[in-house]
Amino acid sequence: MSDRTDDPARAGDERRDLRADCGNCAGLCCVAPAFAASADFAVDKPAEQPCHNLLDDFRCGIHADLRERGFPGCAVFDCFGAGQHVTQVTFDGRSWRDTPEIASSMFTTFAVMRQLREILWYLTEALALLPECPLREELDHARRRTERLTDADAEELATVDAAAYRQEISPLLTRVSETMRAEVGDRASDRRGAELIEAKLRGAKLRGASLRGSYLLGADLRGADLHRTDLLGADLRAADLRGALLEGSLFLTQPQIEAAKGDAATTIPPALTRPAHWPTSTAPERTSSRPHRRRRR
Repeated sequence: MSDRTDDPARAGDERRDLRADCGNCAGLCCVAPAFAASADFAVDKPAEQPCHNLLDDFRCGIHADLRERGFPGCAVFDCFGAGQHVTQVTFDGRSWRDTPEIASSMFTTFAVMRQLREILWYLTEALALLPECPLREELDHARRRTERLTDADAEELATVDAAAYRQEISPLLTRVSETMRAEVGDRASDRRGAELIEAKLRGAKLRGASLRGSYLLGADLRGADLHRTDLLGADLRAADLRGALLEGSLFLTQPQIEAAKGDAATTIPPALTRPAHWPTSTAPERTSSRPHRRRRR
């Protein structure tokens, strides 16, 4: 019997542990990484230094207003549950604040764990979608191996080359993508890694295409059909996804849609959560009422 499921409740449940649980984390994403003042962050922050918005209980003091206060990069970030796993499993509930001697190790572990947990997200999705076939055994082996890595101690995790491990898993996910997209009739052309910054793709039929690793910053994808489109690693920052069909897309993550613009008409995969900053209704598009000015000669 196949493990494939199209049931939204089950699909979401399978990845419940791969979602951030800030209440069980020691604020690691607010301390470990560095960030520079930019459109994503209002201030500079060195690595391994707490953000000035971090409270004593490890919660963010401006969480409800991150975008308005100049921290959209924080609103977009997702650790895939790495924070609580490092805090509660790897370090047995200890924190860098209460036990300063573990701080550096904890932050190093978090960086590795975040990548491993994202890989687990992709492998779990692949197993949920792929029909019964020999590839499933390879996927299950890869998932179990990755899970064992996430449960290793801090010393072992410090030796893991997470970037190299991603490269090792990538061909397997590519084969899954090709298998799933082969079912799509009249597939769009693949544009893997394409430079599509601010591209005019409104209403585009992109179903079954590979947009893996493509640059879609600010692209107009309103009403685009992205069913069975491989979006692994696609940069969707400020992409306009209003009315786009994303349900049924492959390897889409929460950070990608959080970084994009959507609306009530945008469909998303059942394992994801509709971003809070997306409007809950579809407003008619405005057209300029200003008269055209004649150019002076």
